[in-house]
Amino acid sequence: MPDFPLSIWITLAGVLGLLVGSFLNVVILRLPARMAAAWRQEARDVLELQADAAPLPPGIVREPSHCPHCKHPLSARDNIPLFGWLLLRGRCRYCQAKISPQYPLVELLSGVLSAVIVWKFGPSWAALAGLALTWTLIALSGIDFRTQLLPDQLTLPLLWLGLLLSLLPMFVTAPASILAAAIGYLSLWSVYWAFKLLTGKEGMGHGDFKLLAALGAWMGPLSLLPIILLSSLIGALVGGTLIALRRHERQIPMPFGPFLAAAGWVWFVAGAELLQGYMQLTGLR
Repeated sequence: MPDFPLSIWITLAGVLGLLVGSFLNVVILRLPARMAAAWRQEARDVLELQADAAPLPPGIVREPSHCPHCKHPLSARDNIPLFGWLLLRGRCRYCQAKISPQYPLVELLSGVLSAVIVWKFGPSWAALAGLALTWTLIALSGIDFRTQLLPDQLTLPLLWLGLLLSLLPMFVTAPASILAAAIGYLSLWSVYWAFKLLTGKEGMGHGDFKLLAALGAWMGPLSLLPIILLSSLIGALVGGTLIALRRHERQIPMPFGPFLAAAGWVWFVAGAELLQGYMQLTGLR
C-alpha cells in the first residue's frame, strides 16, 4: 500500500465510510421489502396460486435512488452522503416531504466507525476485514431496528467470513473461531427455549443466535460473555430511557440485534483495552 501518513488513511476511510453508508441505507430499506416479496411468492407457489401480479420492490443495486413519497429520481447532488440531506434541509426537493434522519445518521455512523477501524488497525488487511464487519453490522442493526429481522443474507456470510479469516489466522485461530461460533449460537438458542418453555413467549429471534455466532467466529470464545453483558447493559440503558421518556411501550418488543452489534463492534475494537482496564480495576492479573 502507498506510504501515506496514518491521518490520510483515516480520512480516506471516513470518506469511504460516508459513501458506503449511502449504500447501506439502500440495503436497510430495500432488502426487507425484497425478502417479503420473495416469501409471498414462495407461499403462493406452495399453495399453487397464480403468481403475484404486483411489481417487485426496487432492487438493491440497479434501480436509482428516488423519493419514497413522490417517487421522483434524485439528482447526483441530492445523493451526496450527509451533505445532500443537509443542503435539502431534510426535505425532498420535489414534493417537500420530510426525509428520514436515518439517511444522514447511517452515513455519519458509517464514516466515523470506518475511520476508527483504520485508526485502530492501520492500512492493513485486518482493517479491510474490519470495515466489512463494521458495514455489515450497521446494515443488520438498521434492518433489525426497522423490521425486527436479521436476514440470513447478511448474518450467514458474516459468519462464514469470520471462519475463513481464522484459517490465516487474522484475529483468532480456526479452533477458537469454530468453538466460539458454536457456543455463541447455542447459548442464545438455550436462553430462547428456556424462556419460551417458562413463559410460552418468544424472547428473541433466531437471527440473534446467528449474529452472536458470527461475532464469536470473528473474535473467539473469550469475547462471548463480554459481548452478551455489554449488549444487555446497552439494551437496558436504551430501553429504560425510551420507556422513561414514554417513546416505547413496555409491551412492544425491542430488537436485540442492534445492541449485540454495538457490543460486538466495541469489543472488536477495544476488547483488549477493556479487559485490561477491568483487571486493573479489580486487582486481577
